[in-house]
Amino acid sequence: QVQLVESGGGLVRPGDSLRLSCTVSGGTYNMAWFRQTPGEERTFVAAIDIIGIRTSYGDSVKGRFTISRDSAKTTVYLQMNRLEPEDTAVYLCAAGGERINILTLASASSYDFWGQGTQVTVSS
Repeated sequence: QVQLVESGGGLVRPGDSLRLSCTVSGGTYNMAWFRQTPGEERTFVAAIDIIGIRTSYGDSVKGRFTISRDSAKTTVYLQMNRLEPEDTAVYLCAAGGERINILTLASASSYDFWGQGTQVTVSS
């Protein structure tokens, strides 16, 4: 059984940093972070492959966010710097298998497993 548990969200001020964690159990997968605001669809934030070498980012977070995973492949991180009010959302961790490639990694429907999400609020 695959389980994903996010942590690290909170309330921060514009310009602050925050690191999210996603603990994965039940297998090793391509991983991604999405975010979602009320009434909106999930938006791609970042992805990392199974090995932990190839990464990809959504345009709005490039240069500010960094995705990584530990050597044991049990935890995926999202380091978020220079946070902006527009980054306010529920951040969700996702895991995917063979359907994930360069053409599909930004699509939420490509992922098989999801965490419950962690709230990030950026406000002065």
